[in-house]
Amino acid sequence: MNPALLQQFIDSAYIVATVFFILSIKWLSSPTTARRGVLVGEIASALAVIATLSNPELTQYKWIIISLIIGAAVGIPLGMVQMTAVPQRTALSHAFGALSAAMIGIAEYYVGAGHLTRFGMGEIALEVIIGSLTFTGSVIAAGKLQEILPQRPIVYKGQNVVSLSVLAGALLLAIALVVNPSNTILFPIMVVIALLFGVLLVTPIGGADMPTVISLLNSYAGFSAALLGFVLNSKVLVVAGALDGSSGFILSVIMCKAMNRSFTNVMFGAFGQVQASAATAEEGRTVRSASAEEAAGILGAASKVAIVPGYGMAVAQAQHKVRELYDALTKRGVDVRFGIHPVAGRMPGHMNVLLAEADIPYDRLIEMEDMNSDLPQTDVALIIGANDVTNPAARTDTSSPIYGMPILDVDKARTVMVIKRSMNPGFAGIDNPLYYFDKTLMLFGDAKGFVGDIVRELGGTNSH
Repeated sequence: MNPALLQQFIDSAYIVATVFFILSIKWLSSPTTARRGVLVGEIASALAVIATLSNPELTQYKWIIISLIIGAAVGIPLGMVQMTAVPQRTALSHAFGALSAAMIGIAEYYVGAGHLTRFGMGEIALEVIIGSLTFTGSVIAAGKLQEILPQRPIVYKGQNVVSLSVLAGALLLAIALVVNPSNTILFPIMVVIALLFGVLLVTPIGGADMPTVISLLNSYAGFSAALLGFVLNSKVLVVAGALDGSSGFILSVIMCKAMNRSFTNVMFGAFGQVQASAATAEEGRTVRSASAEEAAGILGAASKVAIVPGYGMAVAQAQHKVRELYDALTKRGVDVRFGIHPVAGRMPGHMNVLLAEADIPYDRLIEMEDMNSDLPQTDVALIIGANDVTNPAARTDTSSPIYGMPILDVDKARTVMVIKRSMNPGFAGIDNPLYYFDKTLMLFGDAKGFVGDIVRELGGTNSH
């Protein structure tokens, strides 16, 4: 191809890819357009890759092809995990993206160490630090979500001082390298310290904050990619990374507001520790339980039902049974809506994804604020595997670690039913006084099996 025409193709492909990346982020913000957003994002990525591979400066494709094959061999199985494993799979995606950015930055340093400008050295140092800490932080997050590592915060006296001192050490080494880029002894030390900081950053964070951590790590991975774009002089990488980083950061802010918590509290507060005293205080209190037949009778006689899904629904893979329950109740004229808390599950939008997989209509998924205004007029609130996001202690108990966190006010419904395996506390490790209310019925058992039993009972009763 004519060199001029080839350059025009590359430039045009980058421009189209940039526009498509922007549209992808826009469409991903709504459930009704999310599929289109994913498709357009995939097309944008493909265009950017094709344009990059068309660069006339590339003369050897052997290692690129080998890397693509290895990447596909790892990526395809990762993309086929069950929905319950999507949070940890997402964390691993952030880890791999950040690792690739860090490794490219490391390679750029050693290739150009003899003639790097101070500005160029600053770009590389910052990009490598963010990429390295994001890699190890994402691996720790994935390990916690997979329950390979302890899910509860691992804390010790003075941990914030230690963590911030480690980060300061990495930044001081970066400054020293900016002053003298040829001091190659300092560079690997900086990388190791940045990797260590990623471990120290995420280890003290508890399960209740994990959705925000996943979003924040996504933001870090995006910013590391944007910085890498500056290092490589790739405009499309700068745009794509900036979009990823800024959107992840905005989502993290939204989620912190949903929990009434600040970034510093999330990152350094060690939220989610088991509150043994609170759990002990509830000992001796009684709960009311019900069978599937009794639950079906109550639901079948209701006019308005609110279903609140949580991580327990994801673990039990109960979303399709929940769809059957929705269909059975809707046929009886029951108004069924789903209350979605912003941080339910273990990643942003976890419940939306699960319910969309079961083809539950988007207009039935109601955000927390709108659902709360309707709950006092709701006959039955059915909670399926949700704990912390329905805990009224967030409104009433000033000693609770979740005090002030906005919750779904299910306790204001006329009747509350909770499908739960046992009375064990939720992922935040705190007891839920809702389970002891007179209006609450505990439905003990596996969510998928219990919902299936309710559906069968509804099928055997007359509609009203």
